[in-house]
Amino acid sequence: MKPRRPAPLGRGFDLFWAGQTVSTVGDRVTLFVVPTLMIFALHASALQVGVVAMAQYLGIPLLGPVAGVLVDRWDKRWTMLACDLIRLAAVAVIPLAYWQDFLSTPLLFACVAVISGATIFFNVGYLVAVPAVVPEKDLVRAYSRLEGSGSVCEVAGPSIAAGLYSAFGVAALLVDAASYLVSAVCFRFMPPWGERTVVPGSIGERLTAGFRLNWADPVLRRVVVAAVTLNCGGPVFVTVLPVLAYRGLGVSVGVFGAAMSVAAVGALVGAVVAPRISERLGLGRTLAWALLLHCLVGLGVLAAPALPAGPVIAVTMGCYGFFMSCINVCSAPTRQSRMSAQHQGVMHAAFRTVTWGVIPLAALVGGVAVSLLTGPLGILGAARAVMAGGTLLAALSFVPALGIQPLLDAAAREPKPRTDGTPADGTATDGTALAESAP
Repeated sequence: MKPRRPAPLGRGFDLFWAGQTVSTVGDRVTLFVVPTLMIFALHASALQVGVVAMAQYLGIPLLGPVAGVLVDRWDKRWTMLACDLIRLAAVAVIPLAYWQDFLSTPLLFACVAVISGATIFFNVGYLVAVPAVVPEKDLVRAYSRLEGSGSVCEVAGPSIAAGLYSAFGVAALLVDAASYLVSAVCFRFMPPWGERTVVPGSIGERLTAGFRLNWADPVLRRVVVAAVTLNCGGPVFVTVLPVLAYRGLGVSVGVFGAAMSVAAVGALVGAVVAPRISERLGLGRTLAWALLLHCLVGLGVLAAPALPAGPVIAVTMGCYGFFMSCINVCSAPTRQSRMSAQHQGVMHAAFRTVTWGVIPLAALVGGVAVSLLTGPLGILGAARAVMAGGTLLAALSFVPALGIQPLLDAAAREPKPRTDGTPADGTATDGTALAESAP
């Protein structure tokens, strides 16, 4: 008996999925090549690597609040297409600057910051796109497929990036530039979706509403606190990892790329099994335990150099990726279930602003801490100490997430809010959808 094929999610989702998959492969190349290029070609310090890592998320606190309001008022499909073209241009500048011999840390910072800014607008549209083209009952399946393809890209991406960098050097970044073009073409041929959803009120009022929506709802509030805690420590771990691998453990580019590709298998497995786990345990409970385990398994990297560095990085990051996929698959449907369509844009933008806004500082702190501790501890000891501290801080995200499942269970027994954003009890505050206060 042949296995039953998964039910289709529609042409719109298929084009969106294809574009995102190709673009994610390119993203993996850039995320791998930029710090590698800095360490080997520019001979950058840990502080400089941290500064450029900070630029990757700099647009979040600067543009995040206004992005949700503007994306709500713009055609979302064309907005995402334009963001792809802007990112294409910013990535292409890096190899051109290198070939013309004027590539520097400040220029890398600027290019990465532009990519970050365009990504902010893109991600707001991304989070609105999925529920716009997929029925609510299929959201978890849709996010599982997106996470699955993303994990496949992570499996192949680092090895592809290492091979491309070894063969072509900085020209490997042109793969990412081309991937943004493919993504833009996919958006161009998608059926129209995500019409403008202008809600009465000034930009300032809508910005304020976005933050209030996240804080007034007890589920969203706990997700926000958990995500902020996670992002205070997690980026420290990720920023310092290349420094630990290349300089602390002496790992080659090829070995590091292979280790990260093997590691991404865990993320793929997580994306596949997360829907089944969440069906059994519930979205909130799965999210909470995934947050805790995602952080604690990161401590496995401390087994190097007592054990071979390549396998240690691969196994540690495989487990790390498995639980990260579980977090991603559960987080978005949990948040989207709490908000009507007309408020999705500002809700997601405010959420990203608050929860991702701490990432630039965390990345910078990671680089600064390693630089300060290298003198007394050496580069290996400094990297290990900073990564362990960031991991333990991020593990505290488990505490606020524990209370999400009881709130979801209670909400499932109550009437759903009306689609105009007014709660089921008929009350409203300034035209926004606000859930009851937490107990």
